[in-house]
Amino acid sequence: MTSIFSNIPAEIPKEIFEDILTTEKFRIERIISKGQTSPATGWYDQSEDEWLVVLSGYGVIELFNGDKVTLKQGDYLNITAHEKHRVIETSPDEVTVWLAVFY
Repeated sequence: MTSIFSNIPAEIPKEIFEDILTTEKFRIERIISKGQTSPATGWYDQSEDEWLVVLSGYGVIELFNGDKVTLKQGDYLNITAHEKHRVIETSPDEVTVWLAVFY
């Protein structure tokens, strides 16, 4: 058995993306943030749908239409394929652990 909170480094100079499970139809990814945001050069525009939940900390997602969604522990969001979005804020004082399911 492994915990989703295992092996989180003390220092997180850049966001960490780790695949937990991958099949032909979906992928589960753990994302670890501490103050990081999306690159300033653009928006995520993924070919897959993404369901994500914040397990600890918080994050703020901006959608291309200007909506901003703050996700705290236990909050989740479904982002459809090609729905442009970016992370504009994560907790600078605590680790934010996201679980993302791409399908």
